[in-house]
Amino acid sequence: DSEGKRQQPIMLHRAIFGSIERFFGILTESTAGDFPYWLAPVQLRLLPVVAEAEDFCAEVVAKAKARGLRAEVDKSGERLGKLIRNAEMQRIPVMAVVGKAEVDSGTLTLRTRYGGSLGELSLSAALEAMATASAQSVEPHEVLGVEPEGEGAA
Repeated sequence: DSEGKRQQPIMLHRAIFGSIERFFGILTESTAGDFPYWLAPVQLRLLPVVAEAEDFCAEVVAKAKARGLRAEVDKSGERLGKLIRNAEMQRIPVMAVVGKAEVDSGTLTLRTRYGGSLGELSLSAALEAMATASAQSVEPHEVLGVEPEGEGAA
């Protein structure tokens, strides 16, 4: 102080994480939780419609995670319409409907969060497109060069 004595400092405000927290708060609010594909907490949700598809779904999740994607399987056992509705309400960017045909052929039938179908792709092509989209900070349909088809397509 002015008399040369040591004083206890008092910190009035310290915001190490405050600005980061505000940023994510504003981002979440402005997007209403509908994050871009590359930023979404879960990028791909697999929707098995038959019990036989669950092992295939587990393999797909492992391969997706190996490519740096955030993927999960919906094991709720609901009917397909409810699985899709739940994923859309939770704002999952890409859903893959997996049935017996997809397991037998090693493909994924992809849909976007907006209800548009991206069609059926081989497992390797689908994962490559999603990994590329994530790395380039774009949506998967942009990498595939297709526009989502169907009800609600963006």
